[in-house]
Amino acid sequence: MAVPFLDLSAMHAEVAAEIDGAWRYVIGTNRFVGGPAVDAFEAEWAAYCGTRHCVGVSSGTAALELALAALGIGPGAEVVLPANTFIATASAVVAAGAMPVFADVDPETLLLTPETIRPQLTSRTAAIIAVHLFGQPADMDAINALAEQCGLCVIEDAAQAHGATWRGRRAGSLSRVGCFSFYPGKNLGAFGDAGAVVTDDVILADRIRAMSNHGRQGNDPYQHDILGGNHRLDALQAAVLSVKLRRLDNWNAARRHAASIYATALKGLPVRMVRVAPDAESSYHLAVIRATARDALRSALAAAGIGTGIHYPIPCHLQAPFRSVQQVPLPAAERAAREVLSLPIYPHISDAQLREVAGTVAEIVAEPIIPRIGAG
Repeated sequence: MAVPFLDLSAMHAEVAAEIDGAWRYVIGTNRFVGGPAVDAFEAEWAAYCGTRHCVGVSSGTAALELALAALGIGPGAEVVLPANTFIATASAVVAAGAMPVFADVDPETLLLTPETIRPQLTSRTAAIIAVHLFGQPADMDAINALAEQCGLCVIEDAAQAHGATWRGRRAGSLSRVGCFSFYPGKNLGAFGDAGAVVTDDVILADRIRAMSNHGRQGNDPYQHDILGGNHRLDALQAAVLSVKLRRLDNWNAARRHAASIYATALKGLPVRMVRVAPDAESSYHLAVIRATARDALRSALAAAGIGTGIHYPIPCHLQAPFRSVQQVPLPAAERAAREVLSLPIYPHISDAQLREVAGTVAEIVAEPIIPRIGAG
């Protein structure tokens, strides 16, 4: 049985009629940038995350760039972030004019911790970006405590953690500002690029809103009180997100069910799933295992018709734009880059498909011609 790494067709079929109606509504309003559809989604997403404010923006990258700029993070400042993240987290720091400083991660959860952050702090450190990787929130209580002690801002990169919780509170509400991507493959995905920033800080929200809309802060479209750009969320994407948001909890529950099947089926095998901390409830944007001979396992799965991904094969500090910036070894992140393998997971994947994937993994790791496939 072939199992694709990602298949959104069933999810789209489930919401197609509602999205058609939502788009007809937007067309009828003649408000394609801003307007009632964007206002509605912003209110819904803020309520869902448990924050007072939400600003819809054009992408997750824009969300990070705007959050950094609104916080005053710029030239001369350093921002600590994990090495094992999508490069957009680091490029947003560069776009702000600041310097990314890559930290290692916990070897089990693959997330930032105070212990991995502290060695990277200097007198120039201004902020920490905590990435909720694979759908699991970092320990924000501990990270916020360290930040408060050191006088630092904290930004959550929650691009993979829609609906995930830490001690009962949703990702995005766990620090001063949270940033989301709604790229189509995310747990809550648009039909194109989209993003959002959430916060309880009205001054910060107003500044981000203005910066996302060419610096406009009042009703006069030709008065620009601050510098900004074009990072707005369009109404058609907002309408899609409002429809999908009503199903997010059910879709996340389906992902957790899928992850539990993998965990049970793979138990006792020489591969292991990335650990989820007891205080976290992952939204399982990705179902990630670790294997010492990851590339051989991936090739064998591909030959069997099973799609996989690697998130991420090269840590940011080893990417070409950053090699000259930081030469300190980060062993946990570097080892993870050699071992992690993302298995198929999405809301409508069937139990039969999940067992096919797990069974195929079991057959491959038992095959003596594939050397050293197993957990490190």
